[in-house]
Amino acid sequence: MLDNREMKRSFLSAQVDVSKFNASNFEKATDDEKRQQDVMGESTTFFKDGMRRLRKNPLAMGSIVVLVAIILAILIAPHFVPYSYDEVITVNGQRDKTMTNLDFMCYSDKELAYMEETGEDLFPHIFGTDGLGRDYFIRVIYGTRVSLAVGVVAALMVVLIGIIYGSVAGYFGGKIDLVMMRIVDIIYSLPDMLIIILLSVVLKEVLAGKLAGTVFSRLGTNMISMFIVFGLLYWVSMARLIRGQILTIKNNEYVLAAKCIGTPNRKILTKHILPNCLSVIIITTALQIPSAIFTESYLSFLGLGVSIPLSSLGSLANDARAGMQSYPARLVIPAVIICLIVLALNLLGDGLRDAFDTKLD
Repeated sequence: MLDNREMKRSFLSAQVDVSKFNASNFEKATDDEKRQQDVMGESTTFFKDGMRRLRKNPLAMGSIVVLVAIILAILIAPHFVPYSYDEVITVNGQRDKTMTNLDFMCYSDKELAYMEETGEDLFPHIFGTDGLGRDYFIRVIYGTRVSLAVGVVAALMVVLIGIIYGSVAGYFGGKIDLVMMRIVDIIYSLPDMLIIILLSVVLKEVLAGKLAGTVFSRLGTNMISMFIVFGLLYWVSMARLIRGQILTIKNNEYVLAAKCIGTPNRKILTKHILPNCLSVIIITTALQIPSAIFTESYLSFLGLGVSIPLSSLGSLANDARAGMQSYPARLVIPAVIICLIVLALNLLGDGLRDAFDTKLD
């Protein structure tokens, strides 16, 4: 009776046709043949891989070019234009009434006469002037600067609050998560516009005269109330996204290993969990900035934004409504810039999502 080893040998010999092989089939592979089997990709990082994908997206790269051009314009133009955003332009100490009627004209009548008399060249009014005789180009430049600054600061504030709140709720879970998420549900139900109006009225009464001489005096109570509302209401979407990511990540083996060796919760969150949420943070931040800019613009358009004489794109559009039929360019220019900024940031956000969200592969 055959044992198991002999049965296996007889079975294999019956299945394999050894006549197909010769000694050359069992020679060692050469170095060239070994190198042909190397299929390993180039070593890279998460950020480098994401940027490589982003550079292949023409819409995202075009959006970056538009945003860089706008940022360079608002940073460089004030150094060359000799007017300020609140300066009522006069010639030889006298104001010309025709200055308030300029619409894409280089000079007023008095400026032309002054240049002809003195031979001195004056800087042209590229976009004309507004209804009070202020250079409209420099007001658009400063308005764009204010809108971008408000949008970026508000978005970063919203992202920071949302990350902290969502991290705590998702990591600790249980009753803490239950209570914190019910607070989020309540905040979702609050009307943000009504709260901004109420805060503006209340802060005007409370802070009247107290902001003088401080950094916040130029912002005004409307802008301060807007930042407060952003900090109170607009972080809830970010908190929910971060919470969902952490609920998925916190059950991984490396998080359990970190807990077993006694790693503090704060270090687990900052070193092991949040870095794995980086794609969501980058994408949400990029999409939050245009939302904040648009919110600031329509609030300023309604008169709830920046205070006079400081301007933003929304307040410039609001000021241009009175002369919309006579001087439509005053309304078109800030509206076009708002559209360009918001569209470019949204396209860039979509490109970042496609580049950094590995789940889309």
